[in-house]
Amino acid sequence: MTTNVFVIGLDEFNLEQLKTIRNPDEYAFHGLIPYDEIVNPESYPLGKMLDDARKELKTFDGSIDAIIGHWDFPTTSLLPILRREFGLPSPTLESVLLCESKYWARIKQEEVCSESTPQFQGFDPFSDDPLATLELEYPFWIKPTVAYSSYLGFRIENAEQFEQALTAIRENIGRFAEPFDYITGFAEHRDRLPAEGSGSTCIAEGIMTGHLCTLEGYVFDGEMVVYGVLDSIRGSNQVSFVSYEYPSQLPEGIQERMANCAERILHHIGLDGTPFNMEFFWDPELDKVWLLEINPRISKSHCPIFQMTAGASHHEVAVDVALGRRPDFPRREGAFPVAGKFMPRTYADARVTRAPSEVDVEVIRRLYPELLYHPAVEEGMWLSELPSQDSYSFELADIFIGAHSHEELHEKFREVMRLLNFQFSEVVPTNWGNPLPPVIGA
Repeated sequence: MTTNVFVIGLDEFNLEQLKTIRNPDEYAFHGLIPYDEIVNPESYPLGKMLDDARKELKTFDGSIDAIIGHWDFPTTSLLPILRREFGLPSPTLESVLLCESKYWARIKQEEVCSESTPQFQGFDPFSDDPLATLELEYPFWIKPTVAYSSYLGFRIENAEQFEQALTAIRENIGRFAEPFDYITGFAEHRDRLPAEGSGSTCIAEGIMTGHLCTLEGYVFDGEMVVYGVLDSIRGSNQVSFVSYEYPSQLPEGIQERMANCAERILHHIGLDGTPFNMEFFWDPELDKVWLLEINPRISKSHCPIFQMTAGASHHEVAVDVALGRRPDFPRREGAFPVAGKFMPRTYADARVTRAPSEVDVEVIRRLYPELLYHPAVEEGMWLSELPSQDSYSFELADIFIGAHSHEELHEKFREVMRLLNFQFSEVVPTNWGNPLPPVIGA
């Protein structure tokens, strides 16, 4: 009997990753809410999205066994609503919202993991003088309480930078603020959410430094399991990600401290019946572990990494948990002991005068058969035309490769970039011309 799994924003890339899970022939994967409507649209008409999804599910000629998703907000918040309406296993909407709102998450983190919570404050960006309400010393970060990929996130070192960032935030924050407030209206237990803060709230928080890593795990029947830890390497600006690498090279004791904090906060907010990923910093000089954020989903960026090392994408975890089944993951059945996702970036705007062709990529794949390449730019375009970039760089593509060591992994990345041979109208600084920042090992 076929198990029907509906996937919000299903695209070809993730469909191929879903097909790597154990016994893929037992499943039929169906898209729910088109990719273009859920990923980087100009606006999120959530009422229409929900109505269209309900109609599709109600008219489906077969069993509805699971609904999953791997995209950020609003996907992660739509899942509990739809699952609840169709009687499927799900975390509560309230527990998910406590992850979605960076401000609410900080409030809850401070209650049980104060040693890993930076100094923070919420503020209204539309108040007359928001800077006057802040007690943090420079430098600090400001960002919307609801966003992703460092969207509208700014490092602030003086009042002038604050005002410049505030202008950008005021002009664009509604893109996520309005949908978040709409979703909050579906909460059945509003008293479980903090009384202060909304989708248009911003958060200011102290600077966290050190080595960044991500815990991939799940909570099932109240038990938290971490099945993988990956290093997230930032570039020279200490903001933009340049690679995600597995397995982590951080000391095991540090990874255990992170997992302990993760367990406390997840149980505190009541998150259950879902995969998650959590980002932490480790500052080796202070021997301090900082919790950056909680995401109630798998990281899609890590799917090919697990496929190369474990033999299956961790979509398998999302499917198992959504079916009410305890995962058995990972299994060391991959072709490589080490794998990574690399994000080639420039740190200045320019016009793309040469982008690699499909033929170019196929030639490189003869050297590195495991290579997955997903371009974001086309020849002739300006990098500033790219949507949803961080405030400091432009990402050209996603590149996934495997290796037998982290050193070999970095060498492969630089060779792949040499062969791809991007060219620009201006000389621009990049993250592939020099060795990537090192990670402290055990």
